[in-house]
Amino acid sequence: MKTLSTGAKGAPHGVKAALLLAVAFVVAGVIAFFVPPIPQDLGYHDFADKRGWLGIPNFGDVVGNLPFAFAGLAGLWAVWKRRADFTIRGEKALWTVFFAGAFVVCWGSGYYHWEPNNTTLIWDRLPMTVAFMSLFSVMIMERVSAKAGFWLFPFFLVGGILSVFYWGATEILDAGDLRPYAFVQFFPMLAILLMLWLFPARYTETRCLFHTLGWYVIAKVLEHFDKLVFENMHGIISGHTVKHVAAAVGVFWVVRYILIRQPVQDHSN
Repeated sequence: MKTLSTGAKGAPHGVKAALLLAVAFVVAGVIAFFVPPIPQDLGYHDFADKRGWLGIPNFGDVVGNLPFAFAGLAGLWAVWKRRADFTIRGEKALWTVFFAGAFVVCWGSGYYHWEPNNTTLIWDRLPMTVAFMSLFSVMIMERVSAKAGFWLFPFFLVGGILSVFYWGATEILDAGDLRPYAFVQFFPMLAILLMLWLFPARYTETRCLFHTLGWYVIAKVLEHFDKLVFENMHGIISGHTVKHVAAAVGVFWVVRYILIRQPVQDHSN
């Protein structure tokens, strides 16, 4: 019989911490609106490697998304393989959503890079948002409160999806505003880091999650220095192509986490 099915049972401070985290999420989002609107820089679509091959335009950036498909499938397999080892009610469903989102990133991002523009960028960002929100929610389940993480997930997911469509709608109106999407992308990663640091673990192998966050940072750096990497690699591969691989490596670390972790028996929440 599993012993960690409800998470917050017998530990009201866990529920309070989850609620405080949700409040912080809302407050930070409101504060973000005091920053001037941030339109999408059209220069973002000007990637370094524009070479086509085998009839595929922007071949490197399109095909560079394939590791997401492999990582997503590996994750879904890991969830199925360890399905009897999940100790928190509902976490298997959220992990399934996370890895499914990672899998769809391959096709959404590949579609965008086939013809980079603001319209196709929506389909790049939607599956990433699904992955961010599901990982954020499952970390709340593991670290803070199982019930809170599970019940907050639909709100986080809808909020994340709406942030993408809000940005798309504002671009159509020539009033582009990336603030909500930027918040949805970066706040969960920061919050996860804080949860890993401040709250006790339900499972071993937390190091795998730190690796995931580290590879996410590496991916963002590579994205920023797309052209510089391309130049220094003598046109062999661009920073943005390698960014896709780095981000997928981060997902593979989550797969490893699912496969090798064990419950922490003395977890108090």
